[in-house]
Amino acid sequence: MNRTAGTAHTARTHRTAVCNVLVIGTGAAGLRAAIAAHEAGAQVIVVGKRLRKDAHTVLAAGGINAALGSVDPQDSWQQHFADTVAEGYFLGRPRQVELMAREAPPAVLELAAWGCPFARTPQGALDQRFFGAHTYRRTCYAGDFTGRAVLYTLADRVDALGIPIHERQYVSHLLVQDGVCGGAMAFDLSAGERTVYLADAVVLAAGGHTRLWRRSSSRRDENTGDGMALALGAGCSLMDMELVQFHPTGMLWPEEMAGTLVTEAVRGEGGRLYNALGERFMARYDPERMELSTRDRVALANYSEIVAGRGGPNGGVFLDVTHLPKEVILRQLPRMYRQFMESQLLDISRQRMEVAPTAHYSMGGVVVDAESHATEVEGLYAAGEVVGGLHGANRLGGNSLVETVVFGRRAGEHAAARAADLAAQLRPRAAIAAAHDQLDAILDAGAAGSRDELARPLQRALRDAMWEGCGVVRDAARLDGALERIEELKARARAVDVRPSSEGYFDLALALDLRGALLAAEATVRGAAQRRESRGAHQRADFPELDPRLVVNFRTRLRPAAGADPWPGGALETVAVPVPPLPEALRPLVAAGAAHPVPVAGRLLE
Repeated sequence: MNRTAGTAHTARTHRTAVCNVLVIGTGAAGLRAAIAAHEAGAQVIVVGKRLRKDAHTVLAAGGINAALGSVDPQDSWQQHFADTVAEGYFLGRPRQVELMAREAPPAVLELAAWGCPFARTPQGALDQRFFGAHTYRRTCYAGDFTGRAVLYTLADRVDALGIPIHERQYVSHLLVQDGVCGGAMAFDLSAGERTVYLADAVVLAAGGHTRLWRRSSSRRDENTGDGMALALGAGCSLMDMELVQFHPTGMLWPEEMAGTLVTEAVRGEGGRLYNALGERFMARYDPERMELSTRDRVALANYSEIVAGRGGPNGGVFLDVTHLPKEVILRQLPRMYRQFMESQLLDISRQRMEVAPTAHYSMGGVVVDAESHATEVEGLYAAGEVVGGLHGANRLGGNSLVETVVFGRRAGEHAAARAADLAAQLRPRAAIAAAHDQLDAILDAGAAGSRDELARPLQRALRDAMWEGCGVVRDAARLDGALERIEELKARARAVDVRPSSEGYFDLALALDLRGALLAAEATVRGAAQRRESRGAHQRADFPELDPRLVVNFRTRLRPAAGADPWPGGALETVAVPVPPLPEALRPLVAAGAAHPVPVAGRLLE
């Protein structure tokens, strides 16, 4: 391959930055962890690939959940718990769900006190809207740009506290030595300069892996599974990687917008779904809740209508708000109005939107302790979408944002407490040397011209393989085909050509993204193959029924193999672990609300 060699790298040199708590990720979970650690007295550094205020959190549009009761006074944290457990098909870990539901109200009120511009009722309370499958209106919102509002509020708070954020830093390795995490290695995406961050504790808040699918609401170089791969390589377990939420409504055209999220707030404000025959088809799939059914049911309904040939000209179904007054649309859904007008010249107050399912959220992820969000690796914590255990097999809209602030705070506080208890900071010299070796090997091979693959075509091939083999509906043949394709791409990934240039070290970042993506993809497909049932977002055409014996979380670990390539090397092993029992006091409330998602819920609760 003829490529112009650019700036040569200087092997084994690095800067050193020292702190008590290192936070990896500048989204809402990472920033909330940084605030909590700082307020606990720790010296904190935040590192992220993107510029501040541009993390994936900005794409969480519709709202954030908290049982405030400001619109429906009968709501309670207990009902929020019950809705989350039942609609997650009983795979969510009860203690995590309980902490989220209990602590959501003060977390949201705290954001409001910090200046988050939530909508208000005429009486001045935080307004709340319906989201799918919630018993009551408990979703607070800022128009249809809630994620951006939350992220900006947290970023402004971080700036006011003087917490440093190191932007455009790609974390290539967690520095683990003798089973203890003592920091991370990163390189600057423009200059390639390496920094060793030495820390008493590390909080991993690096997002999910939904960019692995061809049609995804993640449209940028993020959510590639790199955080999950870092955790696996450090010695952590992942759980429930097969449980990936396909949002029912993503854009279909133009091509550069395909998969872009059409927020659930559209349905929350009264949007209706129609097929090409003009039928309001949700009456066939959930006649009671209709468009406000769970995301997994609406996504499967949309997919089923499209597969049955009742889709529109671009292969989607139609989402309609034309019955709403235009002033309501402009007030409640301003971003959606602009999104369609600017990309399609389509006025959603007069014309229907054509939509289809899009990969949206990783419900599985790193295994953590519910209370502290500590991982199985000493000194390493995790928060946000990179973590599993909260959502089960179906995430309720609005629970993702509240997860970031509730558990970001907990992870930051416990990381700071660990730092305060340490007598001396770890100096993981062997781990630092190994990280240098692996980066140097990639760059040296590129300089020698011995590799002839490029990362982006392989990334696209992987997205095609995941969409076709592990998409909305799966079966054994498709999963086997996806696994074969992943193995082929892993072999080709060893030959990815990486060379720094005047444009920066993005080649290196893409190569590492690809390696992480392949690892996360394999974990996802292996989990999907073992879950021989249909439950929530995981739909098996060859196992169409829910199996009450599979109330288990599938956990995946990496068995290291010395010298293996691609990094971190080794083989994945997946085992089933029973879900912990529900708290006795909350079982009747969960049972009462379980009729919709799980026909055999009574047996599950016995």
